[in-house]
Formats: sequence, C-alpha cells, structure tokens
Amino acid sequence: MAGKTMPKNKTDKYAELKNSFEINKDDKNAVSMSAYMRNQFKFYGIATPKRKTIYKDFLKAEKSKGVIDWDLLDKCFEDEHREFQYLVSDYLLFMKQYVTFDDMPKIKNYITNKSWWDTIDFLCKVIGNVGLRDNRIKGLMVEWSEDENFWVRRTAIEHQLGLKDKTDTELLEKIITNCFGSDEFFINKAIGWALREYSKTDPEWVRSFIEKHKKEMNSLSIRESSKYI
Repeated sequence: MAGKTMPKNKTDKYAELKNSFEINKDDKNAVSMSAYMRNQFKFYGIATPKRKTIYKDFLKAEKSKGVIDWDLLDKCFEDEHREFQYLVSDYLLFMKQYVTFDDMPKIKNYITNKSWWDTIDFLCKVIGNVGLRDNRIKGLMVEWSEDENFWVRRTAIEHQLGLKDKTDTELLEKIITNCFGSDEFFINKAIGWALREYSKTDPEWVRSFIEKHKKEMNSLSIRESSKYI
C-alpha cells in the first residue's frame, strides 16, 4: 500500500524511499510535469498530495530523532528525479527547528544545484525560520543579495516571506535595493512578490517603499508589489 513502506535505518532509507516512488510512478503524468518545468528535470509523475503521503510517516520518524540526516538529503538531492529534490525541501521545512546557521553552506549547495523556482521558493522559508533564531542570517542574506548567482539573490529576497510583523523591513529594503538594476525575470518577480506579501501586513510601508524607489524599480516589480495596495 502506498506510503506504508518506510525506511528502517540509515543504510536503507534512500533505497526504500526510492522504491516507494517507483511503485507509485505515473509515466503519463511524468511527461506533463517535466514539460511544465521546461523539460529540465525527470519526474516520476507523482502528484503533490500523493507524494507527501508516501513519506509522511518517514518524516515523522525523522523528526522524533531530532537530528537532520544530511547524508541522506545529499543522496536524495543527487537523484535524477525531481520528486527527490521536493522531498529534500519538505524534509527541511518539517525539520526546520533543527536547522542552524552552520547548515547554510549545505542549503546553499541545494540552491545552486538543479536550480529552479520550485525548490528555491521552499528552501528560502527554511532560512527565514533560522533568521528568527539567529541574527547572523541578516548579514549572510545581505551577502547573498550580491551573489553572482541570481538564484542565491532570489533566495535572499524571499527569505522573509510569510514572516508578517516579524519581518525586518530595514533588512528587506537593503536586500531589495542591492538587487535593483537586474533584467532577470526571477529577480524582479521576487522583488514584487516579497513586497506584495508584506503589503498584507503593512501596506503603508510598501507604498512608501515604491514611492521612494520607483525610478530604480523594474516595471514588473512595481506591478506585482502594487496588487494589494
């Protein structure tokens, strides 16, 4: 039965997870899922609800141990099937309380490999949670906002998504202004998204930000950030 075959120890976790994916694959759906991602990745074709059901019990078992198995995550991330990168993102979100500042190089490795918005936009939430516990994240995100890799910059822009009144607006402004002048769609979209989301908490701050920086902002960023104000 799907989702009932769970890894028992460190040596067979990956193999049993892979087996669970294999027996639930949908070749027809895999084609459409890959096409949606511009055929950059291979898929098993497992829809999100079913995929999460497959490893739901596994994640609960991992959380009960209170230790992140980075060796397993590295092995999963190396797999050619995109569902394994989704597993890594879900694992880290589920275990976010155990992720620390010292783990940032590991997460950056996931950001800069097999990069696309579908993993980046979840990994950034893991970093945001660490930032609520460790102020060193602020300096690191400013550093990342000037990284040559635009996916790293996008992560910095988005890492406070959903933090609402816990958002550090000074940090948000610094990161966004560091990213001005880019013609990269995924950067300008991220700027608009970050501002749009925060406008649900403080529309006046966002309105003021746009007025202050509108000459520097890309039209896409302005359009996206203005949706709710």
